[in-house]
Amino acid sequence: MKAKKLLTAALAGLMTLGAFTVDMQSTQAATRAELAAINVGKKGNFQYWQKKSEVKAQLVDYVKDVTNPRSKNFIPVEDRIAVFDMDGTLLCETAPFYFDWMLQIHRILDDPTYKATPYERRLAQSIRKGIATNSTTDEMDDEKSVLFPKNFQGMTVDEYRAYVKDYISVNYVEGLSNLKIGESFYMPMVEVVSYLNANKFTVYIVSGCEREAIRVLVNGVMDIEPNHIIGSDHSWQTEKIGSTQGHKFLYKPDDMLERGGNLRDINVQTNKIFAIQREIGKKPVLAFGNSMGDASMFNFILQDNRYRSAAFVLLCDDTTRERGNQAKADKIAQAAKQYGWHTVSMRDDWTTIYGDKVVREK
Repeated sequence: MKAKKLLTAALAGLMTLGAFTVDMQSTQAATRAELAAINVGKKGNFQYWQKKSEVKAQLVDYVKDVTNPRSKNFIPVEDRIAVFDMDGTLLCETAPFYFDWMLQIHRILDDPTYKATPYERRLAQSIRKGIATNSTTDEMDDEKSVLFPKNFQGMTVDEYRAYVKDYISVNYVEGLSNLKIGESFYMPMVEVVSYLNANKFTVYIVSGCEREAIRVLVNGVMDIEPNHIIGSDHSWQTEKIGSTQGHKFLYKPDDMLERGGNLRDINVQTNKIFAIQREIGKKPVLAFGNSMGDASMFNFILQDNRYRSAAFVLLCDDTTRERGNQAKADKIAQAAKQYGWHTVSMRDDWTTIYGDKVVREK
C-alpha cells in the first residue's frame, strides 16, 4: 500500500508532460487566492458587474426583498437555498470543453504513467477531434461517462485529489491567453456566490461534472462546503473488498477506500431534480445555469414554489473576452423568454470575466 502511494504521488509530478501544459507561462488571470479574496457584502458592492446592469439590479432587489423580515416575501434563513451549475456558470466551459472531459482525455492520451487500452485511446482521440471540430455526439458522451471511472479506478481519495489539483495547477485553458484551468472561474459569478453567502443563503453546486473533481476545483476559491457539491457519481471500493458486495463486507483498519470502476449517476437534465430532492430535501429558491441542460432545474424551482423564486441563465455571447457562441446564446435567450428565466449577458453585464489581461486568442 505504501509503495502504491509513492507511485501515485510521483504520477502527479509527471502530469506536466500533458499536451496543453505551458508551465513556463506567467498567468495574467486572477489567482485562486485573489478569487478567494472576493468579498461582496450585504449591500452588494459588486466590482465586476456593469453599474447599470439590469439583471444585477434584479438579483439585488430579489435578495433585499426575501431577506427583509417585514416583506411578505421574506424567506427564513434555513430555506434560503441557491443552486449553481458549474461548467459555463461558475467556470470556463470552453477550455476547450467541459472540465471532466478534458481531464479524462489528459489521463488517457497525455499521462505517461497511465497505460491506456487501444479502445480508450481510440475513444479519447475521437473525442478530442470532435471537440476541435465541434462534432461531439451523444454516443461519445455515453461512452466517455462509462469509461471515466475505470480511468481512475484504484486511486485513494487523496491520490485522486492530488491528481486533479496538479492538473488544474499546471495546465492552461486552450484558446484564451495565460489562463490556468484552476483559475478559470468567472469573477462576476464568484461575486454572486459571495453576495448570497453574505445574505445567509446556503449555496449548492449541482453539476454534470464528476463530484470529487468539483470539490478540488472549488476548495480554496469559494465558500461552498464539500457536502454541498452534487455532481455525477462514480462507485467506490476498498483495496480488499474484491467482488464482495459492500453491505456484506467488513472494512478493517488495514484496508483503504479507493475509487471504483463503475458509473453510478450522470447528473444532468432531470437527474438534477432527483439529486436536489435526494440530497437537499428542500426546493431551492434560486438557480443559476447556462444551458438547456439546466432547464429542468430552472423549471422545477419556479414551479409552485412556496417562496418567491428566480432562475438566472448566462448567455455565452462574449466572443472577444471568451470563446462565446452567439447562436447558442440566442437559443437560450429564446428559452428564457418562454419559461420566465432572467438572462445574464457575459458581454454586456460584466466588466471583466477572468481579468482584463485575459483575451481570446486568434
